[in-house]
Amino acid sequence: MSTYLTILGFNSAIPTINTSPTAQLLEMEERLFLIDCGEGTQVQLRKAKARFSKINHIFISHLHGDHCFGLPGLIASFRLLGRENPLHVYGPKGIKKMMETIFQITETHRGFEVVYHELDKDYSEKIYEDNRVEVYTIPLDHRIYCNGYLFKEKPKDRHLDMKEIAKYSEIESCDYHNIKAGKDFVLSDGYVLKNEVLTLDPAPSVSYAFCSDTRYLESVIPIIKNVTALYHESTFLHDLKEMADYTGHTTALEAATIAQKAQVGKLILGHFSNRYADLTVFTDEARTIFPNSFLPKALESVKI
Repeated sequence: MSTYLTILGFNSAIPTINTSPTAQLLEMEERLFLIDCGEGTQVQLRKAKARFSKINHIFISHLHGDHCFGLPGLIASFRLLGRENPLHVYGPKGIKKMMETIFQITETHRGFEVVYHELDKDYSEKIYEDNRVEVYTIPLDHRIYCNGYLFKEKPKDRHLDMKEIAKYSEIESCDYHNIKAGKDFVLSDGYVLKNEVLTLDPAPSVSYAFCSDTRYLESVIPIIKNVTALYHESTFLHDLKEMADYTGHTTALEAATIAQKAQVGKLILGHFSNRYADLTVFTDEARTIFPNSFLPKALESVKI
């Protein structure tokens, strides 16, 4: 099973006719994770033909509007669509109060449980785990408390080498699970068939790091080391580094430096200031440091 990223929105601050604020949909191991939820996210989800019912976990980086103002409307739509399953929302401390206040004042009745996982740590912590996927926070440096998120596939089962297995009549289908899990097989005469003889290497596990609004921050490097793909904000070009520092943002050159030092597979830039009409200037700058840098394309599903 492949991992796909759909970037629903990637501009900073104000929505425009052609672009939307930050929101991403990550499909990993048959799970759908929504990352940030700027204004208009549910419209973008519809354009992407996403299955609303499969979104059970939403990760909000921080409580600036261009990253979370789409969340109340999305949750309200979940109710209108007849949702019954619990929805888990991960975000900074205060997100529950914000959301519950909106629902109380507007008398929005959800009809399903919203479970809030409020975050306040200044170090990376595991916040989600199942039998296939783990999610960790990436502490960032913005004007308010902010986290990025690291999504990691767990090591996958080995593949059965059916040509080799067919040589041994004692191996039955009920043994396949243990063999895929890495166990050896002992024949009736006591001979041990090593697992590597009976199996093939699995596809490598992939990982995705989302670094939302932040100043240049080298402490993220050990957290995101060797990830398959990194999204890193790059609000300004480097000639406006002073403004980037003042507003709590990163330049394209700095994002590329992080990618290069972390030895990531590929860098996706985003969160561009509306002052730039031609976005290719961002990849032009980033590729001087990290050649495998790319611009996002709204609603395009990209294999990680």
